[in-house]
Amino acid sequence: MTDEPRGRRGNGNDESPAGEEHPQRERGASSGVHLTRIYTRTGDDGTTGLSDFSRVPKNDPRLAAYADCDEANAAIGAAVVLGSPNERIGAVLLQIQNDLFDAGADLSTPVIPDPQYPPLRITQPYIDRLELWCDEYNADLPKLNSFVLPGGTALSGLLHVARTVARRAERSAWAAIDTYPDSTNVLTAKYLNRLSDLLFILSRVANDGKDTLWKPGGPAQPA
Repeated sequence: MTDEPRGRRGNGNDESPAGEEHPQRERGASSGVHLTRIYTRTGDDGTTGLSDFSRVPKNDPRLAAYADCDEANAAIGAAVVLGSPNERIGAVLLQIQNDLFDAGADLSTPVIPDPQYPPLRITQPYIDRLELWCDEYNADLPKLNSFVLPGGTALSGLLHVARTVARRAERSAWAAIDTYPDSTNVLTAKYLNRLSDLLFILSRVANDGKDTLWKPGGPAQPA
């Protein structure tokens, strides 16, 4: 069996999830990559490596997209640690964090026809799962007649932060798709769109549906 990677795990390029330069990698069949050293100075020329080992400038739209996925993942991690979600929501958020690494690996791996080693890709079932969670959690929430002011519980406020980062990641993914339409998986952007919707719904769940609503022209009053 070959040790060829299926779209590098982590954030999918030669920068570590912590934002440091190209970690030293040892490939293994179980997880795809092992990090043995975090810096190698290979990015000091302003370039970085995609998962196909090509070198591109660090301002490439694909890098912006998977960096935003990484940031969304970190924001969700902070929400879990500081917001103390219940076991069920915690499990949902953990799955999303894993998905975001998959999305980063996808965005860092240009689409080519008939690859010898099919890479990790975001597929429709990823999106379907988010939509099922959206429907499940939204069903018990009161209907909205205005926009929600972010806040309330710590978990709700932090999920709003994660939501806005996910929305930025979606915009970045669409920019990458626009720049590289034939080699970027459009399902990554669709996944990020549904993710921001789910995080909004979960932020409301964290407030038990008792949100403070925007009152155009004010004055705003807490729920």
